[in-house]
Amino acid sequence: MDMNTPGLRSRIRDAYALFARLASYLQSPLLLALRVYWGLSFFQTGYGKFHKLDQITTYFASLGIPNPGLNALCVACIECFGGLLLVAGFASRLTAIPLIATMVVAYVTAEHEAAAAFFNDQDKFISSAPLTYLMVSLIVFAFGPGVFSIDYLLGRIFGRPASAEAISSQ
Repeated sequence: MDMNTPGLRSRIRDAYALFARLASYLQSPLLLALRVYWGLSFFQTGYGKFHKLDQITTYFASLGIPNPGLNALCVACIECFGGLLLVAGFASRLTAIPLIATMVVAYVTAEHEAAAAFFNDQDKFISSAPLTYLMVSLIVFAFGPGVFSIDYLLGRIFGRPASAEAISSQ
């Protein structure tokens, strides 16, 4: 059969469209799983920092982080409350911003060897603790929380903000 046959091309296009449509049903459950698992991980990490603020402050001071006490408290709040917001799917994209910033700072300060290994030792970079937290935060920032979230419910009640597709077509 010739690939230039209009009927075959049409069947292939329709089969791929069906495949893509079915695969897209996994988007919101995947976003929910990522948000819940890593949101709880952020929460636990931040909650733990609250109970060890003196130790975290000393550690931040050893890394040369300015105002280590204030920064330890800020990181504890961002991780603890940001994690809970991620789990709920409330203000998810806004919440992702300070979480991303926190993980970038973690790479630059606590994991600077792993960050420096980005080009010459990817295994070291990839195995570093902040990477997964950073990636999940970036995914939530880019794709939103999905339909299983408070953000989605609020969007349905108050009207959805303009999507990237609508903005780019103007």
